[in-house]
This record gives sequence, structure tokens and C-alpha cells, in this order.
Amino acid sequence: MTSTEPEPPAHAANTPALRLMNLALHGLFFALLAVLVARGLADGTLGAAGLVTAGVLAGVYAAGGVVERVRSTRLRAGVWLAAVVLLWIGLTLSHPEYCYLAFPLYFVCLHLMPVRWAVPAVVGLTAVVVAAQAGTDGGLTTPKVLGPVVGAAVALLTAYGYAALYRESRERQRLIDDLVRTRDALAASQREAGVLAERQRLAREIHDTLAQGLSSIVLLARSAESALPADPAAASERIREVGQTASANLAEARRFVQALTPPALDDTTLTEALRRLAAAADAVFLLDGEPYPLPVEAEVALLRLTQEALANAVRHARARRIAVSLTYLDDEVTLDVFDDGVGFDPLSAPSDSDRPTFGLHGMRERIAALGGSLTVESAPGEGTAVAVSLPLRVPTGAGVGVTVGAGAGAGAGAVAR
Repeated sequence: MTSTEPEPPAHAANTPALRLMNLALHGLFFALLAVLVARGLADGTLGAAGLVTAGVLAGVYAAGGVVERVRSTRLRAGVWLAAVVLLWIGLTLSHPEYCYLAFPLYFVCLHLMPVRWAVPAVVGLTAVVVAAQAGTDGGLTTPKVLGPVVGAAVALLTAYGYAALYRESRERQRLIDDLVRTRDALAASQREAGVLAERQRLAREIHDTLAQGLSSIVLLARSAESALPADPAAASERIREVGQTASANLAEARRFVQALTPPALDDTTLTEALRRLAAAADAVFLLDGEPYPLPVEAEVALLRLTQEALANAVRHARARRIAVSLTYLDDEVTLDVFDDGVGFDPLSAPSDSDRPTFGLHGMRERIAALGGSLTVESAPGEGTAVAVSLPLRVPTGAGVGVTVGAGAGAGAGAVAR
């Protein structure tokens, strides 16, 4: 009963179920009181004193639901409840039919008072009802005793059943609050993870585009500088290549900003783009199967990986022979890049600070994001083989296999031979 409960929980006082129970409890009390008063006036048994007492009882009871914060403290609620009970006792002892009001008063006591006081109060109200029934015609009988006792028992069971539901509701609300807090924390964590993933993506893109282009420009400029005194024509050709590389790199940067496909894939197929890359690095390009369109992100990933693998083979492996193999299968596309260079141990971090460790890491992340698998096989003096497999369809939540093994692969050996 919201209007009479001392210091209820803030959220409980506003629950629809509690408000409905309050209305039903108040309505039951006033409905019974109105029926009893009307009956007493009709048969002339109520009298002026009884009518006044009933009116005062109605006014005092209504004060608990109308006057603001009558139940704001336990003391005020106790005074209000004592006044209601005393008025009811006086009315019931003189007019036993008013004992029916005991039933809603049971719930009022159970709702307002602690358990250690509420149960004795209910027993006391039941005793008043039994005493009033003893003064009626026929005296005290079993039904007159059993009826109030059963009513009190029903009130107790109902009240404590509601209390159990109320506790369960509060526990459910607590769990919901915890869930909301957990969801908010998860959302914040996902936002942070998204920011980190975007940073990593930008780092990979910069490494695969701007860094590689600038590195090529540096190598070409050094070559032009060394060839300038002895072979001006070769130096001029290198300078021309520097200009072309710088222009391509500028286009890469613009497309990167605009989040478009790389210039190497403009107006051409992946096969032709890889063929051009292989030719620029003096590598052999092999195509197996009938080419078919791939998602843009898959073509970009294969292009970038080929660029990275060829750059590593040319700059670091000092390879004499390099091969790029692209295979179209029914359910996947595979790409293999082999070289017969100096090789390295993929299980240990290279000590050479010039070694492109980030490039390999970036390739792994790019392929893993597409649900594919990346295998790097190498050993000192035995060349390097980089193999990638991309499925045509990536199931949601599918695991990604990324393996790194020691020892030159068969492809690397074939190239070495």
C-alpha cells in the first residue's frame, strides 16, 4: 500500500503491481464499509453513534491515502494505524457485522509493521472478531471462530506470498541493472576495440602503400645516384622511374584517404595486377584455374600480400628467382610466393632492425580478417615460401588458421632448384 507503507523503496513505490494492490486494498475497505453502513441505515441498527464512528473511521482511513506523507515515518504510520484499529474495534464491538473489515486490516498491518509485530497484531484483530461474534445471537460457535481464523491465515499466506514475489522482483531488477551496466561496459569495450582495430588497419594500409612506395623511391634514387657518373642514360631512366613511383604513391595516398580500391586494381583484374607486380620484380607469374570475380577486400588483401612478399624477397632475401602462383579453386583462392633467397627463422624475432616484422604481422591480420589462413615457411639459407588460402564464403564466427612453420616448403625448393 503506497499510501501507508513507511519509507518504501524508491523503485517499488512506482511499480504498477504495487499501485494496483494499493487501489484494490483501499477499494475493498471502503466498499465493505459502505455496504455495512447502508445495511445498518436500512434496518435501523446502526444508530447515530455508529454512523458517526463509521464516518470518522472512513475519514481517518482516507487520510492515510490522501494526506501527503502520513506514512513518511514509522511513528506517523503507527499513530495512523492505531487510530484506524481503535475506531474499528469500537465499531465492531457495538456492531459485530463490522468484523468483515478485519480482512483488509490484516493486510494493512502486514504491510506496515515488521513481522515480529504484524503477526501478533493479526492475532489480536482475530481475537476482537471472535469476541464480537460471541455477543451475537447463538453465542460463540465453531463457524464463528473458524471463519476469522481462516481469514487471518489466508491474509498471512497472501501477504507473505506477495512478499516473496516482491523480493524476487527486486532481485530481478537488480539483475537487470547489472545486465545494463555490463552491456554498457561491453559497449565501451567494443568501442575501444574498434578504435584499436581501426588504428591497426590504418597502420597496415600506410605500411602497404606509402611506406612501400617511399622505400622504392629511396632505392631508385640511390641507384640513379650511383649510375649518374658512369651511365647518365641509366640514371635518367631511374629518375623517370622515381617520378612514376612517386605519382603512383600519391594516387595510393589519395585513394587510401577516400577508402577506394588501390590504383593497381583500377580498370584491370587481380590476375593482371599480380602479373604486373611480378614482372616489376623480375618474378615468374603462374595462373591455375579459371579466374572469377572476388570481393574487393579479398582482391586488395591478395594484392597487398603479394606486394609485401615481393618487397621482402627483393630487399632482404637477395633472391635470384621468385615465383608468384595464383590458383582459383571451386571453394577457395590460393596465392603462393616463393623465393630462393637467404631465408630466415620464422619462429624467432629477427635481430636486424631493418627486417619488416610489421609487414608479416600486417599480412596475418589482413588475411585473418577475411577468414583465411596464412603459412610462412622458411629457414636460413633455404628460401621462403608464403602461402595464403582465402575461402569464397566466410561463416560467421569461423575460426582462422594462421600457421608458421620452420623448414623450406616444397615450392621454395622447386624454385631453388
